[in-house]
Amino acid sequence: GLIDVNLLTLLFTEMFTNSDEAVINKKLPKELLLRIFSFLDVVTLCRCAQVSRSWNVLALDGSNWQRIDLFDFQRDIEGRVVENISKRCGGFLRKLSLRGCQGVGDSALRTFSQNCRNIELLSLNGCTKITDSEGCPLLEQLNISWCDQVTKDGIQALVRSCPGLKGLFLKGCTQLEDEALKHIGAHCPELVTLNLQTCSQITDDGLITICRGCHRLQSLCVSGCANITDAILHALGQNCPRLRILEVARCSQLTDVGFTTLARNCHELEKMDLEECVQITDGTLIQLSIHCPRLQVLSLSHCELITDDGIRHLGSGPCAHDRLEVIELDNCPLITDASLEHLKNCHSLDRIELYDCQQITRAGIKRLRTHLPNIKVHAYFAPVTPPPSVGGSRQRFCRCCVLL
Repeated sequence: GLIDVNLLTLLFTEMFTNSDEAVINKKLPKELLLRIFSFLDVVTLCRCAQVSRSWNVLALDGSNWQRIDLFDFQRDIEGRVVENISKRCGGFLRKLSLRGCQGVGDSALRTFSQNCRNIELLSLNGCTKITDSEGCPLLEQLNISWCDQVTKDGIQALVRSCPGLKGLFLKGCTQLEDEALKHIGAHCPELVTLNLQTCSQITDDGLITICRGCHRLQSLCVSGCANITDAILHALGQNCPRLRILEVARCSQLTDVGFTTLARNCHELEKMDLEECVQITDGTLIQLSIHCPRLQVLSLSHCELITDDGIRHLGSGPCAHDRLEVIELDNCPLITDASLEHLKNCHSLDRIELYDCQQITRAGIKRLRTHLPNIKVHAYFAPVTPPPSVGGSRQRFCRCCVLL
């Protein structure tokens, strides 16, 4: 069952004094104490490490440090902390998040990669001092989003050393060009998830290489990559039949022709973000309604050519009855209350976005709610305005930095 960490810590503190250390150690063998410590979070472990020498050994045992998230202490974390953690944890460490820890640089990561060779998930999101990376042959996921100093050389070293990569998050790595993508396509056959949002220099050339080399791809985000064309949608359709998530917001060159090929080949699609794909028409919705029965989330915001007829096809397609959960139609000026009528039999529909759809009326929304009473409708005349956020900045103090 669940263990209340605060209660556990209080109980230990009450039970334990320096004078009876020998007694408690006799009554609770090391294996049991280690098992109890395994339920504690990072801060509580560090507090326990200060109680006595024996508890220091137990609390800092590598088996208690298999999953570490230092985001709450990002302002305090320096490279030496990561180095010391890696030395203490060694082969035990499986998951480490250093999100936003801008004090961590290459030297610390080099030591880390030497000591923690069993790492499976490493997040370096926002670690702007990190440059090119290499090592960790068992690594399966890597998040280096917004690390805008990473170049094709770093990606080449990374993928050659980590052939088992399944998730790679490169959002905001603005120096990356097609050459980097070609390295990924050549060396990452296990890749399942790839995020290239706002990597604005990439083109069809590099992405086609990804499609041809990564047949297991299930999730691709290229939102904000304005240079890509229908050639990408054709390549995905021909090479990546398992695709479930596609985010192509602001890719304004994509058309119905490309989405037709995609829909006819990728029948497992569940989530599509087509915001500002301004050339698509009802033709895309017709193809999705016929060929994509698993569709759950669809964003069509700012797709100004979409009409009620496209929504009619979607609402009568196989995904409508028990799959479709979210549809976003912000700034679709041709959408009227008729679209809401077409969606009334979508029994799983949880949320619909209608901002700046000026032909939608309160009466139309009211009629929709008679069929779907729990649906969340977001429009200009929504009755509830969210309250302003309350609360100040809380003080942060990381005991880990003192101990480690």
